[in-house]
Order: sequence, then structure tokens, then C-alpha cells
Amino acid sequence: MTPSRKVLLVDDHELVRVGVKATYPELLGTPIEWLEAAVLEDAIRIYGEHQDIDAVLLDLNLADCKGLQGLRMFLQAHPTARVAVFSGTQDEFVIRQARAMGAAAYVCKGTLTTQMQDTLTALLWPHGAPGARPMVSGNTLFPRMAAASMYDRVSELGPRHLEILELVLSGCTNQEISTSTNLSLGTVKNYVSSLLLALDVRSRSHMISLFR
Repeated sequence: MTPSRKVLLVDDHELVRVGVKATYPELLGTPIEWLEAAVLEDAIRIYGEHQDIDAVLLDLNLADCKGLQGLRMFLQAHPTARVAVFSGTQDEFVIRQARAMGAAAYVCKGTLTTQMQDTLTALLWPHGAPGARPMVSGNTLFPRMAAASMYDRVSELGPRHLEILELVLSGCTNQEISTSTNLSLGTVKNYVSSLLLALDVRSRSHMISLFR
């Protein structure tokens, strides 16, 4: 019997979970055993209960987390997990930051079925699957992006900017961010302004929309 691969699918929309499972009951003749979670808390618990999960597909926006903070929290709980961000957004900044934070892959929900199949294959068989056509996994695991762009500036700003961004995505005001980080209100405003500039957006609401 062909050994199965076990994947944890974390998405708050049941229809999405049903669709993914129905589309990919197997890959390369190998059965896929799907585990499901609708919120991050359950996903972290389920992963801890199953020692043989090969990969995780993690939606960016769940009821108990927003944006990239879910990826950070999951990897803090399970540092060795192969976590692929599973998101509808194709914003380059989000993709770059997910990769920098340790995501093993980035799967766009709107991608073609064949492209998603290639990404899942590269994710589950990082060293190549028997009988599969050769693939350049780095190009398969993450959407192709320009060699350089304005988003490179954000990755150079350091972890504090990412921390501030996560708090903004969680709905925190500047005053709440100041209290949480022990930074002065003026310093927080400067961080937020630099994020708006790096993302080429004019408002917090526009910045937050990039992660929806």
C-alpha cells in the first residue's frame, strides 16, 4: 500500500476546506489524509496531537488571528512544522514577509489547479517525489516575483516594523501599540508612517486590506 501524506488544512470557511479535500484526495498516486481546523488555536493543538503531519496549509485570516501573526504564532508553537500560507492575497509584500518569517511555501487560493498541485507536490516531497517531473522547488513553492521592488525596503526595516504591523492588523490603535511595546506614542507613529510609505498606501485601512 502506498504510504499516505498527512496535511493539516486551516481555514475558517468550510466550503474552502471541502473543495480542497475533494480536489486533492491524492497526489502522484499517494493518498492525502486531510486534517482540518477552523481557528489557529485548534490548529496548534491538532498539530501537537499528531506527530506525523507532513505539512500545514494556513489561511492568513482566522477568527482568532489576523495577517502574518498567525504564521508567527504557529511557528513559535511548532518551529519544525512545514507551514504553507494559504491565502487569497497575492500582494508581494505579504509573500516576501511570509517567506522571511519561515513559511515553507505560499499557496494562492486563486491559482490554477495545476499550479497548486505543483506547489503541494514540492511541499510534501521537498527532495523530489518518485516518478514526478523535475521542478525547481524554490520557484514552485512561492509565486514568481520581480527580482527587486519597493517591498525589499520593508524587509530591511527589521523585526520591530513587523511587530508593529501585526498589531495594526489586529486592530490596535497607536496608543494601544505604545502600551503593548513600551514605545513612546511618537515613535509608534513614526513606525506606522514608515510602513505606509514602504507599502505605498495612504491609510491604515488600505494597509490592512492588503492582508484580507
